[in-house]
Amino acid sequence: MADMKKITPQNLRPLLSESLGHTDFVNVLNALIKFLRRGGKKCAGERFDLIIDTFKQDRELLSRFSQCFYIWLAQIHIYPALIKLGIFSRHSFAREMGIRIYERFSPSYKDFANLGEVFLYLFHSENDDKWLQTLNIRQWLVLYELIRSHAEPSKLQTAGIRLADARLRAIEMLSVWTASEAIEPDLIRISPRLLEADSSFVALQRETAKLVEHYRNGTAPYDTAHLEVMFDQCFSQIDYLRRKGTGAGSGSSVKVAHLLERLRQTVGRLKLLTDIQTGAGNSNRLTIALMNSLIYAAVEQYSTRHLRRSSIRMLARSITENKSHHGEHYITRNRKEYFKMFYSAAGGGIIIALMALLKIRIGTLGLSPFLTSLSAGFNYGIGFMIIHMLHCTVATKQPAMTAASFAEQVDLNEGGKAVDNKLAKLLIDVCRSQSVAVFGNVSIAILLACAISFGYAHLYRLPILDAHTAAYQFKSIDIIAYPTLWYAAIAGLWLFCSGIIAGFFDNRADYLNLRQRLPFNPLLRKIMRPGPRRVLAAYIHKHYGSLAGNFIFGMLLGMTGYFGHLLGLPLDIRHVAFSSANLGYAAVSGNVGLGTFVLGIFSVLAIGLVNLCVSFSLALFVALRSRGTKIGSIRNLIKSFWNQIKTNPSILFLPPAKEHRPPPSGKP
Repeated sequence: MADMKKITPQNLRPLLSESLGHTDFVNVLNALIKFLRRGGKKCAGERFDLIIDTFKQDRELLSRFSQCFYIWLAQIHIYPALIKLGIFSRHSFAREMGIRIYERFSPSYKDFANLGEVFLYLFHSENDDKWLQTLNIRQWLVLYELIRSHAEPSKLQTAGIRLADARLRAIEMLSVWTASEAIEPDLIRISPRLLEADSSFVALQRETAKLVEHYRNGTAPYDTAHLEVMFDQCFSQIDYLRRKGTGAGSGSSVKVAHLLERLRQTVGRLKLLTDIQTGAGNSNRLTIALMNSLIYAAVEQYSTRHLRRSSIRMLARSITENKSHHGEHYITRNRKEYFKMFYSAAGGGIIIALMALLKIRIGTLGLSPFLTSLSAGFNYGIGFMIIHMLHCTVATKQPAMTAASFAEQVDLNEGGKAVDNKLAKLLIDVCRSQSVAVFGNVSIAILLACAISFGYAHLYRLPILDAHTAAYQFKSIDIIAYPTLWYAAIAGLWLFCSGIIAGFFDNRADYLNLRQRLPFNPLLRKIMRPGPRRVLAAYIHKHYGSLAGNFIFGMLLGMTGYFGHLLGLPLDIRHVAFSSANLGYAAVSGNVGLGTFVLGIFSVLAIGLVNLCVSFSLALFVALRSRGTKIGSIRNLIKSFWNQIKTNPSILFLPPAKEHRPPPSGKP
């Protein structure tokens, strides 16, 4: 089937007049779409108005176009487009992604007798949405009313009958899909009440069956009020499933997100079709709304980006919700919590000092670079797990968790001065909490490292580190002559990743329901009694994410240097807590002066600042994106932050003696 000649503003009228009746109508539509597409964002609206003006000025051309349009509409299969375009297929997320990727490399044959495939043929570019967004509803309405008003009544009636039949069939099928979707095991796990016989989705299917029966057989007058109630209940149920599916403890997955998005699309399309069928509102506007939804669906039909964004956002939010849930434990708001954080960080500092010494010893064993890095990774990973199991704290683990809590508060509150003050107070709480945790880690790690070095030298009359190793440790924290802060930024990236990993595994534990699953594990049943099995299952369920995140974080720290060496790239890590312990060992072993030691302290603090800033920034960015929100005004937030510190500078380092809790929402 040959394409039409290229339409330009100069030949629009003569070329349309020449082609109508002699060229396949899909080719005419395609030529018009190409004409608009070439206009781009700047000129597509003007070109659309030019088409309208051309029809207004040439009524004969408009009449011929209208007849061709309705003849074509009466012959094409409309039903598949109504139930497929804009609604995810019944495939899994992975299968759907595979289909879309394959379609990019080998596009399928388009059947022009199928309206859905015609839309896919006409709007095949992912950039079509950019110029389509410049066309407003008024322009579409004017064109639609022009075409409709100049159609022959018989052709209009024939096309109307075809449309009504396709619409009723689509309503019937979509309502069945909605009811069947609601008994998916993953959705029932989130909300067991879906199994009830009178769930809103099943009730909607029964109500739409009555609607279809009424319009097909002309039964007693149909009251749409009950149907509206059913739709409201279904949308409320979907919102509930989304909230439940993204909350901490929900155990979301890409599959669940994909299911809920498909359910929302199905009910939304069903609502639009029933509104058109029952005449609820402006019929022409609803028809244009349906056409626009089909057009945008065609643009996004094979878009992997759209599928990825719509399906993964819910999973990302579920993961950050788990981080937010843990993040609350890392924020101190009163003196009791503050000193508890210090003691917890001090305990972490003790273990870190021992881990740093073991890491140094591993480096002197003469192992291959790979085995040295692997051993260091196990040292870090197991050490971090022990710190967590002993309820101690690693300071730099906080930002990835507290950022999610901060994003939660941004999402819950609208902009305004009061909200800026509230967020600034939370930011002060976060900074203070992280400061005391860093102080606890660093101070105790340095003191213990110095004490061990003095004790070793006193016992064996030798420094714990030889001159070469001590010099290397000082070089590793030199922020002027070496890319130490770059290495600290890499550690900050791994800290951020460890928070995501912890959230993922927490979410996975909830999804698998390890608390209920593990007591029936065949191996555990052989080696443990029921009581200890339940205790172990509850512990693993609660700490699954933290243990996995800590171990993987340790392996990332240990293996980064090896991959940098392997690839010949400047890849290594610098972590504030380990750098402080290394400074303690090197300062005593190298017998350095006070000035060198103080300079080392400043270098360690600079490493810590980079660790914290990088991990907090990345975690906050991801948490805000997953919630689809943003900070209203960073400038106002910083201003409020500064004003609160200026009024009471001590709150940045020490919480108030009594925590001030705001009154419950809605109360003065």
